[in-house]
Amino acid sequence: MTSVEIEYCVPCGLLDTAVETQTRLLDEFGQKLDGVTLSPGHGGVFIVTADGETIWDKDAHGAALDLDLIVEAINDRLPAEA
Repeated sequence: MTSVEIEYCVPCGLLDTAVETQTRLLDEFGQKLDGVTLSPGHGGVFIVTADGETIWDKDAHGAALDLDLIVEAINDRLPAEA
């Protein structure tokens, strides 16, 4: 299974965005995931990783969050259902 971590900037007020991302992933994949954890950070960070691999980085993709892209990238990592 897949573990997802969302590191977000506390001083920037990105908690709501992190919770929105976490909720979307849990709604979409539920028990197919080992978990979706939130990790407080600083310095403008917003990084989504799956099993240690970066899926989304605000610095690389720009400030506009693309939840559909994140969902697609996570879905690609999950094993196909039998």
